[in-house]
Amino acid sequence: MINVDRWLLPDGVEEILPTQAQGVEQLRRQLLDLYRSWGYELVIPPLLEFTESLFSGVGRDLEQLTLKVTDQLSGRTMGLRADMTPQAARMDAHSFVRQGCSRLCYADHVLHARPKSPLAIRTPLQAGVELFGEAGLNADIEVISLLLESLSKVGIEAVTLDLGHVGVYRVLTELSGLSVLQEQEFFSLLQTKDQAEIKQWLNDNVESAESRQWLFALSSLSGDESILQQAQGILADAPAEVHAAIDEMIEVAGVIAMRYPTINRYFDLSELRGYHYHTGIVFAAYAEGFGDAVANGGRYDYIGECFGRSRPATGFGLNLTSIISLLPLDDKQAAGIYAPASGDNAQWQAIQRLRANGERVVSGLSVVIPDFVELGCDRQLVLVEGEYLVQSV
Repeated sequence: MINVDRWLLPDGVEEILPTQAQGVEQLRRQLLDLYRSWGYELVIPPLLEFTESLFSGVGRDLEQLTLKVTDQLSGRTMGLRADMTPQAARMDAHSFVRQGCSRLCYADHVLHARPKSPLAIRTPLQAGVELFGEAGLNADIEVISLLLESLSKVGIEAVTLDLGHVGVYRVLTELSGLSVLQEQEFFSLLQTKDQAEIKQWLNDNVESAESRQWLFALSSLSGDESILQQAQGILADAPAEVHAAIDEMIEVAGVIAMRYPTINRYFDLSELRGYHYHTGIVFAAYAEGFGDAVANGGRYDYIGECFGRSRPATGFGLNLTSIISLLPLDDKQAAGIYAPASGDNAQWQAIQRLRANGERVVSGLSVVIPDFVELGCDRQLVLVEGEYLVQSV
């Protein structure tokens, strides 16, 4: 290995330097304070767990994203967390055992075995909330509202909220009698929205003309709020569960429109992010200037069942690494005071008083005069007639 190779990081792994790190930490603090004001309690899940715990109830999508290692103490396989939602579900089911609602929040790094999209990094900082114990739509409305508050809090104003409901897709595919393999094939096709290919596949694999019509409609039922009315018409003869799902979308959208009238709303009945573990309303947030979603969430009832306690749940995860890339960074270091190297205890006491008052004080370590700009200092501590005073440099 030549010397230059020692500085290289793995593909998709980035370091965070001071200016950006300060911005990230400010955003993190703002969000955690916001979540606390809504009644959410901070948790810090472990960096790695046994894979049996990490993958329980969440489907194969998360397993493919998880980097696995062998525990040298037990010989069992562990995974470095790729998402904190299953960990929060385990905490709710096993560590709290509350009868009422449990509101948890977090903000920390996750690790992906491979990038989720071509431009994504593998070590994003994820902030989010999880609400357990409430099956009603008020819980979905609360977490969507908190997501929009989060984006507003950090300065993202031009937001599009994408709403969907996995219940529509799930009921229609079950009714069509597709095998597991066929359902996987159709799921992949639906994400492409290639209507010609979808139509051909349905003709080849689904016997019922009515089911073909309903499933094909999913590929085009996306757009503004009028899409929901169109869906009610096209799926008029579909099972009651389909109409209940659409009604839920209409109710949630109505409240969000009232609370956040300037937010762009987009509806997509083929929005199936996290389909393998979501059970109801799903949503994503998009910010102007960024091609991928900056946040995703939805209802995921019953994940806690594998931990011995089934509870309704909903929540979201927000990609802080993406958010920070959309915001202007202040590359100016906070103004500081330089204190020349000295063994005088009186100087030490003066420095401590300044720091206690919120000042940034950089102590000199040698008699060499420093570069004040490099240190970010615009003042210095000087001894004047036996008293330490702060003067401009």
